[in-house]
Amino acid sequence: MKSSDIRKHFLDFFESKGHQVVPGAPIVVKDDPTLLFINAGMNQFKDVFLGNSPVQYSRIADTQKCLRVSGKHNDLEEVGHDTYHHTLFEMLGNWSFGDYFKKEAIAWAWELLTDVYKIDKNNLYVTVFGGDESEGLEPDEEAREFWKQHIAEDRILYGSKKDNFWEMGETGPCGPCSEIHVDIRSAEEKEKLSGRELINKDHPLVIEIWNLVFIQFNRMANKNLVPLPHKHIDTGMGFERLTMVLQGVQSNYDTDIFTPLIGQLAKMAGVQYGSDEKKDIAMRVISDHIRAVAFTIADGQLPSNTGAGYVIRRILRRAVRYGFTFLGFEEAFMYQLVAVLVEQMKEVFPEIEKQQQLVEMVIREEEQAFLRTLSQGVKRFEQYLESNSDTQTIEGVFAFELFDTFGFPIDLTQLMAREKGLDVDMKGFQQGLSAQKERSRKAAELTTDDWIEVHPQDGTTLFLGYDRLQCEARIVKYRKVVQKKQTFYEIVLDQTPFYAESGGQVGDTGVLIAGDQKLQVLNTKKENNLWVHVVDQAPKDVEPVYLARVDEYKRRLTANNHSATHLMHAALRQVLGTHVEQKGSLVDADRLRFDFAHFAKMSPDEIKEVEKIVNRKIRENISGSIQFDVPIDEAREMGAMALFGEKYGDKVRVVTFDPEYSVELCGGTHVLATGQIGCFKILSEGAIAAGVRRIEAVTADKAEEFMNEQLEQIQEIKELFKGAAQPVQSVTNLIQEHAGFQKELEQLQKEKALQSARELLQNSIKLGDVSFVAQKVSMDPGQTKNLMHQLRSIENNWVVVLAMEQNGKVNLAVGISDDLVQDDKFHAGKMIREITRYIKGGGGGQPHFAMAGGKDASGIPQALEAAHNMVKSWI
Repeated sequence: MKSSDIRKHFLDFFESKGHQVVPGAPIVVKDDPTLLFINAGMNQFKDVFLGNSPVQYSRIADTQKCLRVSGKHNDLEEVGHDTYHHTLFEMLGNWSFGDYFKKEAIAWAWELLTDVYKIDKNNLYVTVFGGDESEGLEPDEEAREFWKQHIAEDRILYGSKKDNFWEMGETGPCGPCSEIHVDIRSAEEKEKLSGRELINKDHPLVIEIWNLVFIQFNRMANKNLVPLPHKHIDTGMGFERLTMVLQGVQSNYDTDIFTPLIGQLAKMAGVQYGSDEKKDIAMRVISDHIRAVAFTIADGQLPSNTGAGYVIRRILRRAVRYGFTFLGFEEAFMYQLVAVLVEQMKEVFPEIEKQQQLVEMVIREEEQAFLRTLSQGVKRFEQYLESNSDTQTIEGVFAFELFDTFGFPIDLTQLMAREKGLDVDMKGFQQGLSAQKERSRKAAELTTDDWIEVHPQDGTTLFLGYDRLQCEARIVKYRKVVQKKQTFYEIVLDQTPFYAESGGQVGDTGVLIAGDQKLQVLNTKKENNLWVHVVDQAPKDVEPVYLARVDEYKRRLTANNHSATHLMHAALRQVLGTHVEQKGSLVDADRLRFDFAHFAKMSPDEIKEVEKIVNRKIRENISGSIQFDVPIDEAREMGAMALFGEKYGDKVRVVTFDPEYSVELCGGTHVLATGQIGCFKILSEGAIAAGVRRIEAVTADKAEEFMNEQLEQIQEIKELFKGAAQPVQSVTNLIQEHAGFQKELEQLQKEKALQSARELLQNSIKLGDVSFVAQKVSMDPGQTKNLMHQLRSIENNWVVVLAMEQNGKVNLAVGISDDLVQDDKFHAGKMIREITRYIKGGGGGQPHFAMAGGKDASGIPQALEAAHNMVKSWI
């Protein structure tokens, strides 16, 4: 059975049981601070489980892309080394929100596996929760009784809390679960040992394929379990594992989900999969990681140095390292696999085909950048060995530097060290790694108390902020939050005028007032569909009605920038072409930032033309038209453009500034008419990733301030040039004049260095055939390398050691002629390491030149004498 058919059978089956089949959510999580990525099928329904959103469909089924690479659910290090762990995987799931519960979930799971997929019942085992005394939880006898209607009792096992009590994270919806396991070993192996003895023992052929979670609790921050208002079903079946079982193979990587990728990769590397274990692991790692990286980029997350973007960069670099180390790829290669992935997955996940060009370009650029970094790391490793030629162990501090700065995994450093017959100080490396993790932990440390319910209500906060900037409101609940030793409080209101951060627009600020109490609202954000107001102090009295008032000035400036973003998006499509698509944005009171798909730097004329169009639309004072609850298909027929990586419901909000010019799906705040924006000015345009450009711009007051600053600077330049009529020409002349003086200065420095070199050699002494100079000089340490270069141009067979003292600092420099360096005895780096101890310093360098600093000038005579003795010993 093809994998595509397996997926279809699952969705069709649950549709026949009254389930609404819905699309999966984008991988990157937008409004849940506890998650970077969707790591389970239930994530997009978390607010429904918590009662923060109404139930639209009581029965749902879908296939969800999931990513597990950080936090509690972290499978990254196992990926590729075994046959069943993955970073990105598909989770086939069915849900019930207050509808059916254990009986139906168990019966339908059994029916699908045995009647539809025809899995042999004798290969199946199930587990149920065995209870936990510490939590006061009894064994799940109810689930056990339902299972007994379908499977022999000796195939039903009790499981521990670790295996059979499912929790999404430290807090949130949870409950006992029942896992279905399959034994795909050979008949001979089954005869020797029963499959029940291998359940949850990490056997690669006795594996869990489906988890039925009976969600009935909410885990609080204080670790207590609180019953949910309604009981729910959340099931998740690993699509890759199921496909392995149904296709009769013994590795996920041998299914038709992965074989096209591995086959293409083997062809590119000129190897055969299955012939070498290390190469096989590398191909499994790469075929897994390309899926994670490509789908995440297609869903709107570009690689970066922070947050979710850093995780994606880390996954990509891990794959590149395996290709570099074990498959011999020294140039970008992963991007070539995207076309294979698109062909496989475009029917079920069309976004991968739509974003194919962008995905390929981003991956290729990331690969090239990292391969350059790897190359620099290899050079740094070689330099280290040159400077430490007598070492037998690579210092842990240096190994960590390679890891932290150049992205070298420790196993690559160990491999390179072994090739040189060296060991690596792993204890020192681990100390560096532990210190880094502790710094990261402290930087991200966040303590959140449980919500204190004040005036409980069903559903979410009523948002009034599109029409009003103040209203009366009551506190529904609040909690304390501590981050980086700062304490804040989060408040949920029954209704609010405050816009919560989303769609690139920052959250509103303002005040909550009740009597003499005034709470400063520092930010407003969405969290699992809750409107959360971040305030500076705890409410003293939670009972009264508060006046919730938005900072009107900031809101107006933010609306200016948001509407200007729409006008600019339309202008970019006019000037550059309709391939321009929004890839991200940030809108606040000070500026707007807009990321968009385009494959070349914008010319000055193109930037001017965009500004011209936007400012014309501003002067036309076009009225904004906002339509609520427009069916999504109707909005698309209107030509509405959607935000990259966002998930939209069946009905959307459409913002229009002239139906022939700008129509977008948007939930943000906007101007009533474009004239309010005042004016528009682009500050910068540049690349942030392959095929993605970024514009930063200002409007209204900030645009006026910027232009006034520019005019003031021009006026100051004019005054410096005595009121020159053409200040640009005056500055150009000055730059050219300076360049001429610079060339003259460099020539004089060369001549001086050549003269100094001759004078040094005139004062040299002969040690055998070697001209030796060791003296203290008055010279800028930065000029010593140039001096040694001049020496090479006039004579061979010399060793020069110079000492310099400036402002209490001491520098030593050693230069050796090229002909002597060819004799392995002569090595500037070795000499500098030996003689710097006399000046209480340290350093190193290459065989022909080395330099080091110290702090004890009284040791200079001894250092020069030691250099003299070393040269005598080398001759």
